[in-house]
Amino acid sequence: MPDSAPSFLSPPLTLDGLPGHDIRRLHQISVAIFMQETEAFGVTPVQYAALQAVGLQPGMDQRTLARTIGFDTSTIAGVIDRLEARGLMQRNASAQDRRVRLLTLTAAGGVLLAALVPAMLQAQQRILSPLPEAERGEFMRMLAVLIAGHRTVEDEPGAG
Repeated sequence: MPDSAPSFLSPPLTLDGLPGHDIRRLHQISVAIFMQETEAFGVTPVQYAALQAVGLQPGMDQRTLARTIGFDTSTIAGVIDRLEARGLMQRNASAQDRRVRLLTLTAAGGVLLAALVPAMLQAQQRILSPLPEAERGEFMRMLAVLIAGHRTVEDEPGAG
């Protein structure tokens, strides 16, 4: 390993302290907190993201939804299937291209999304609660820098 490597990447390596491992652990914690806070609604974080994205941009297609929330199109198809089966989202054929299905929330989907917001916000507060209030904005800024800096990686096969 080059001498310029950060100390946390120098032998002996342990999992704790490795960025990839710690980010994965934080994701697990984030999902667990979200599920606890939204248990009454029976919605996963990915389903919430799909509902929110389609609620903000009704009529988007499946590929756009996948790209918007950072999932591959095959994974998002199953998410849409489950939301559609629950009567929360619907697919309609595009007038311009009958092969393309445009997504909209049903009335029940809109009601559920609105009802979910307080629980989702509480989950976000809990996720950030170990950080002092003054450091939360900086943490979010640093996350945004990392995500933006790796945008091309998201487009690689198998990345979603």
